[in-house]
Amino acid sequence: MTFSKSFPKTSNKSMYPTWVEVYLTEEEERAIEQQCRQDNITLMEQCINDARKIIDNQGLKRYQTNLISVAIALFEKIASHNIYLKEAKAKEKFDEM
Repeated sequence: MTFSKSFPKTSNKSMYPTWVEVYLTEEEERAIEQQCRQDNITLMEQCINDARKIIDNQGLKRYQTNLISVAIALFEKIASHNIYLKEAKAKEKFDEM
């Protein structure tokens, strides 16, 4: 199932916008997902290193479960780029219309 996003399109005929559904092609979506996967692997490695620094700076015990929990929290906070990039690509296609 391909990614889609709706955007409002205004016209002079009506004060209400019409909503235009923009779909990414499978190739566009796959390219974004591959790039996100590579970025997320790098990001997770950085999150683990950041979590290690946070745990050390706070004087906490350096258990792997603590380290991974902090890394996952950081990762989840940052790794929403997949949807963001798909939405940005859909917006780009909408603007070209």
